[in-house]
Amino acid sequence: MTHSLKRPDFDVIAGWMKAGESVLDLGCGEGELMQLLASRGLCGWGIERDPGRVLAAIENGVNVIQSNLEEGLAGFEDQAFDHVVLSRTLQTVRHTQQILAEMLRVGREAVISFPNFAYWKNRMAVLNGRMPVSDDLPYQWYDTPNVRFFTMLDFESLCDEMGIAVRERMVLDEHGNNVTEEHNFLGSLAVYRIGRDS
Repeated sequence: MTHSLKRPDFDVIAGWMKAGESVLDLGCGEGELMQLLASRGLCGWGIERDPGRVLAAIENGVNVIQSNLEEGLAGFEDQAFDHVVLSRTLQTVRHTQQILAEMLRVGREAVISFPNFAYWKNRMAVLNGRMPVSDDLPYQWYDTPNVRFFTMLDFESLCDEMGIAVRERMVLDEHGNNVTEEHNFLGSLAVYRIGRDS
């Protein structure tokens, strides 16, 4: 499998969507995912807080709104999008339950990717007395934008508590390969499709 722009989760996310569907990408950065989705016939918007990244996204031809996710998605109507995406950003959000609820209000389903803190190399780093640093957790403890560290089991437990259905899950190792067993131990990056229990 070839991967897009060193972001294998983008390929997984794009694979779960169909041409003609609408997408809202939260924390869209410079618009790389939206560019990939547009090339596959999807349309939508990105939301980004950083002014420099907003400008870069506009230059990349992406519809983008400058906004802070922590302030919610009040500007969007219920079920306005087929998919709402939060890729590698959930660990930087302070109000986790609020953003998940808002994503599932605004979108028919939500797609979320995040680094799995229970990945075996992360566990080894902690056992050796250090905070982990890896491709999926690339920051030092003192300059990280991450405000919380959690595992796949933690995320699934929260979904269960909130009445959110996990529709599909893909777990990747640090090389972007699909992990087929011992997901919470061998998986460096988790990607989930979630929706409201019907």
